[in-house]
Amino acid sequence: MNIQVPIKGSIERRIETLLEELVGSYSLPEASVERARRAAGTDARIDKVLVKLGLLDERTFVKAWSSIAGIPQADLTQFPSQPVLAELLTGRFLKTSEVLPLFSDETMLKVAVADPLDEYSLAAIRSRTGLRVECALAPTSDLRDAFDRLYPADAVVPDPKTNADVAASDLTRLKDLATDAPAILLVNSIIARAVELQASDIHLSSGRSGTRLRYRVDGVLRDEEPPSTTAYDSIISRVKVLAELDITERRLPQDGRIRFGVAGREIDLRIATMPHLEGEGAVLRILDRSAVKLDLPSLGFTPEIEQELAQVLSEPHGIFLVTGPTGSGKTTTLYAALRRIVKPERNVVSVEDPVEYQLDGVAQIQVQRKIGLNFPTALRAILRQDPDVIMIGDIRDSETAQIANQAALTGHFVLATLHTNSAAASLPRLIDMGLEPYLLSSTIRGVLSQRLIRRLCQACSRPLPHGNDSTHEQLSGLATLTSLPLTTDRVREPVGCVQCRGSGYKGRIAITELITTNDDLRRAILRRADASEIEMLYRTNTQSSLLKSGAEKVFAGLSSLTEVLHATGGGALQ
Repeated sequence: MNIQVPIKGSIERRIETLLEELVGSYSLPEASVERARRAAGTDARIDKVLVKLGLLDERTFVKAWSSIAGIPQADLTQFPSQPVLAELLTGRFLKTSEVLPLFSDETMLKVAVADPLDEYSLAAIRSRTGLRVECALAPTSDLRDAFDRLYPADAVVPDPKTNADVAASDLTRLKDLATDAPAILLVNSIIARAVELQASDIHLSSGRSGTRLRYRVDGVLRDEEPPSTTAYDSIISRVKVLAELDITERRLPQDGRIRFGVAGREIDLRIATMPHLEGEGAVLRILDRSAVKLDLPSLGFTPEIEQELAQVLSEPHGIFLVTGPTGSGKTTTLYAALRRIVKPERNVVSVEDPVEYQLDGVAQIQVQRKIGLNFPTALRAILRQDPDVIMIGDIRDSETAQIANQAALTGHFVLATLHTNSAAASLPRLIDMGLEPYLLSSTIRGVLSQRLIRRLCQACSRPLPHGNDSTHEQLSGLATLTSLPLTTDRVREPVGCVQCRGSGYKGRIAITELITTNDDLRRAILRRADASEIEMLYRTNTQSSLLKSGAEKVFAGLSSLTEVLHATGGGALQ
């Protein structure tokens, strides 16, 4: 491209064109643009301020500028394995300019740039090399990762220290790192990338072999290009500053919260840091309210389970439990159930740790253990607020279980989550927590157990091949065990494509089983029956099970046989 330095007015016009494009084609709220204008003042560029504030992610920035300026986007596969023209262009200059040489020949040099309007740097490169310069756009985070890999000697951040006591001088350094522009951009890009991938967690760790960055997408951890060792310390420091944690404390675990703006919407993050043998790690749990639909059909509930659940939720008092291991979507299901029973004539109160989603019509209480506001304390206070419905984020101890059961006995409807591996195991668990069987048998109304399985990618999944005899045999066994008709015409298998990043899966869906109370179940509770006896009793009265729910998803082409067997154990088919 011919490099011409535009006058200031033309830059401003191009930026205004970009803003119009972002609002019109990329759904950027006008309020975000106005917020960026106020923050930018008269000196900063609005488009860059949008990214720094987290109102616009880097990749959308690049995509929009590519469309406006007519500059192609750089692909990571084009990034070089060795520095290009290192004898002419220093790493420090390239890092400062955010320009990465991709390849060159006798007449031309192609570079990746973060800023399409920085034509001064391109002019300097042309003058230095004597070559014609062509450019492509790339996110700043991709360029910084490449700089750290190709030009490690030109690092701009000091080496990290181990998890020893931090001196006063180190405190100053950490604060400087946390407020340094590269640290801000790195953290912003890591979080924005996670939201773009619809990840549920971000894992940062550091060890003897180097740093590691992983995103949990659809329940599976995936490695990403890790930050450099020199930048890792500044990333952890920046996360601590955002979460209002003690930036000098590296010997003890800490936890906090961040409210972060990404692409015009608010994202909540729960932060947990942990000292490792080598360095310090952090896990960021992402709570993206806009990405979750709080209705049962969208979560994967079948009409039959939904109808049974509606009957349970229509009870005037009693206890309804949602069980499952960590990360099985219990809280999301509980919110979806709660939305069904919220009415103007009902006083609905919840106590949670943390409050993950804000619901209209619900008075939500956040547990704060530091000041003594725990689950039992909050529940006792709630009972004096004349509630009709109480939601308990998690029953973790006998005191919480006792108060919840007492609330159900005195005319309240209680919804809660419980950490057990099956619906049947939840009832003996509550008895072990100290609930009397005769009291529990009179209050329990239903127990829902669930797991999350990955959805097949609709862009690349394919019909199951006819020649796969072992899989067809397993499908036949699955149909027999679950009393479902064997229909393989809609069964599909994962393949892998760009949209699902080669995994063959995109998104997750719930498989569920629901135990509802009847006389046989009450008698079993009274005689302190164990989980296996309750399960056997339950199986004789209903065909509902996690395996059947999963089989329905397989025969409908929503998930794969392998995924369902993994989630449910699959031992019965072996």
